[in-house]
Amino acid sequence: MHIPDAFMPLPQAAVYWLLAIIFIALALKWARKELNEDKIPLVAVLAAGIFAIQAFNLPVGMGTSGHLVGGALAAIVLGSPYAAVFILTIVLIIQGVIFGDGGITTMGANIINMGVIGGFVGFYSFQGLKSVTKNVYISAGIAAWLACFIAALACAIEMAIAGTFPLIAGMTAMGLYHAAIGVIEGIITAVAIYLIHNVRPDLLSFDTKSGTEAPA
Repeated sequence: MHIPDAFMPLPQAAVYWLLAIIFIALALKWARKELNEDKIPLVAVLAAGIFAIQAFNLPVGMGTSGHLVGGALAAIVLGSPYAAVFILTIVLIIQGVIFGDGGITTMGANIINMGVIGGFVGFYSFQGLKSVTKNVYISAGIAAWLACFIAALACAIEMAIAGTFPLIAGMTAMGLYHAAIGVIEGIITAVAIYLIHNVRPDLLSFDTKSGTEAPA
């Protein structure tokens, strides 16, 4: 899902960078307001974990690959989609600048797909599903699947606009692979939240039994 430099024309990449900068600014505002000495280590752990799970790439074809995203996990645990934007931006900068995983000119598109779409779809799907299912873990798992799947479709649409590969073939390949990968992401997300609840329930942004927001 990490779009390389050569896969997108510069004018199109610039549009995604402009959008990404807006969300990065909002994420920094969130970080200044919400992060404290308890949450900073959690952000570091989530960033390291997301970096690790994104390292396992599966070839999708047409020069691209599929992997887990992690945006939903960050947003759900920290209680804001901007947390996902904040953490995924850090991860993507390290991956792109140091390891060459994802382009520099296309980093804005990668931040939009994995941080913004992954975070917002994951967080608000979780909120909606939680009110229906009354089960935090099932809601988190489904929300993580949706965040992975929809982010992959968005990537395929961007690649089709760029002329890198056909729209239908791209959406089919990316959609099928990430529908399968998303199942793994859903399980990992639900298990991670379960483990955090057992060790440090105070770090979660909600009560795992009632599903209500945790007191500040």
